[in-house]
Amino acid sequence: MSHQYKVRNPDDIYFVTFTIVDWVDIFTRPVYKQLIIESLIYCQQHKKLEVHAYCLMTNHIHLLVSAELPAKLADIIRDFKKHTSKQIIKLIDQENESRRNWLLFRFAYNGKYIQRVQDYKVWQDGYHGIACDRIEILLQKLDYIHDNPVRAGIVAEQEHYLYSSASNYAGLSGLMEISILNLGVA
Repeated sequence: MSHQYKVRNPDDIYFVTFTIVDWVDIFTRPVYKQLIIESLIYCQQHKKLEVHAYCLMTNHIHLLVSAELPAKLADIIRDFKKHTSKQIIKLIDQENESRRNWLLFRFAYNGKYIQRVQDYKVWQDGYHGIACDRIEILLQKLDYIHDNPVRAGIVAEQEHYLYSSASNYAGLSGLMEISILNLGVA
């Protein structure tokens, strides 16, 4: 299920991208993908994150998001990335992961010379936030997000990709509830 969200202040909605270090394809197994979906749902329910669109690819995720006041989007993103980093490392260790040593080496190597990183660095720094302050930008980013798996040759139709909100926008159920943007465009 999704609910309609009337855009009151487009300045509050951001297009963000989180990318795994070295573009490592970690999200090829369902257990890692499920972690991301569950973490987004947690942030919606407990941290006031509004997810308007998303698409999880093999090594990055695109989101159209906002935060309900008084929550701050930057704080939510920081907490999301910190939590998922720890959980990804934990899952690599627990799962029957054929790439375990290589993955842990890549993540350890990327954190080796960064003082604030204790053991592993999973996500690249930053999130490339773009304020969606005009309807045209929102529409362009929404289409870009949903067209990602089509351009990658994974699916022929946007709404067929399981780890995306395109199905929600097509009137179908998705893996998580989202705040569908009511942009008043026919």
